[in-house]
Amino acid sequence: MDEEYDVIVLGTGLTECILSGLLSVDGQKVLHMDRNDYYGGDSASLNLTQLYQQFRGTPPPEALQLGRDRDYAVDLIPKFILSSGELTRMLVHTDVIRYLEFKVIAGSYVYRDGKISKVPSTEMEAVMSPLMGFFEKRRAKNFFQYLQNWKEADPATHQGFDVNKSTMKDLYAKFGLEAGTQDFVGHAMALWLDDDYITKPARQTVDRIILYTQSMARYGKSPYIYPLYGLGELPQAFARLSAIYGGTYMLDKKIESVNVDPETGYFTGVTSGGETVKAKKVIGDPSYFGAGKDDSAEGGKIRVIETGKVIRAICILKHPIPGTDNADSAQIIIPQNQVGRKNDIYIAAVSSAHNVAAPNVWIAIVSTIVETSVPEREILPGLQLLGNVVDKFISITPLYAPTSPGTNDNIFITKSYDATSHFETVVEDVSDVWQRVKGEKLVLKKREVEVEA
Repeated sequence: MDEEYDVIVLGTGLTECILSGLLSVDGQKVLHMDRNDYYGGDSASLNLTQLYQQFRGTPPPEALQLGRDRDYAVDLIPKFILSSGELTRMLVHTDVIRYLEFKVIAGSYVYRDGKISKVPSTEMEAVMSPLMGFFEKRRAKNFFQYLQNWKEADPATHQGFDVNKSTMKDLYAKFGLEAGTQDFVGHAMALWLDDDYITKPARQTVDRIILYTQSMARYGKSPYIYPLYGLGELPQAFARLSAIYGGTYMLDKKIESVNVDPETGYFTGVTSGGETVKAKKVIGDPSYFGAGKDDSAEGGKIRVIETGKVIRAICILKHPIPGTDNADSAQIIIPQNQVGRKNDIYIAAVSSAHNVAAPNVWIAIVSTIVETSVPEREILPGLQLLGNVVDKFISITPLYAPTSPGTNDNIFITKSYDATSHFETVVEDVSDVWQRVKGEKLVLKKREVEVEA
């Protein structure tokens, strides 16, 4: 391997494939390598046989009558795309949308007081919502009206409230919103992972809620879209983009070492199959830098640390989730406070409507951050909402994060995928790595995405 590259990317998970595509479009000379012989890494989609083989080491039981193998594309890590969010803008900016078809997720729900309800996103929906009593509906209506009218350049719309200085707690207090209402606004709309946001300036939360309502208004049913044939299509689409712009792909390449200059400590290249390829920078997922190994020090340096664990339960159903109006797909968020936890529980459900399961089969995936020594008990509030489960597959995986930004050695490591059922945290990681690699913010074009109704 005599050629020298600008960037080597290790791993074909979605984060790495997005970065590979963006860097190729930017004119960088990219080499993309993966130890596996397939795209997707942790964010791959599996057919029915692969699913059972991975979790049980057996073929699918015929007695369950789950249909044809090829009808399935089950996501190992389920996430939905906000239709006005940053991932949509990345798809448009790079023109990756031409390789994919999308369908709207049928409903966005939140758990409160033992049952699930649709998340209201306008003042009219707030008035109709069963989530609130009569007087709280009026307060929520005023809150949503304030957000819909709020414009940064027009102080008259601010109602004397400075979102850049005052906290979200102050904004909730201004409208007198109850704790339960704060739960669904902060977690099911602003998509915060915990309650730390309440004591911070309200601006970011206001921006997030406005993004949610704009996404909701775009297609009507919910703010989320999802690719037909599963999320495994996304890494492949970005990989195709990278190849079009000159990127080189090598699958089934075992990485023997990530090399650094012994004097400067800077990255110099990667060795695979006894050959070394040189590059200025490397980007990779944590598994290429010691994650999960007893000896996690890569070249004498610990490059990744475990920050927690996530539990996921892939559940096969033969009915829609009760309480979702027979929806072919849904996101349900169980805010932490509703079940006495520190982290939310997420449910992402899709079906044959998205070409990811046989007819009349739903795939529902329940996930959360592990807090105790009995992780399976922690997801029970989510599992209990699903009704009868035909079969389920449990995984508990560590979450890893880099120990340094990479600017001091040109080794840039991505984060593991968290428990959320949306892509906003993945996009934050992509933007963060881009800024560290390039030294500038990622700027994206804005256009429309066509979806199936």
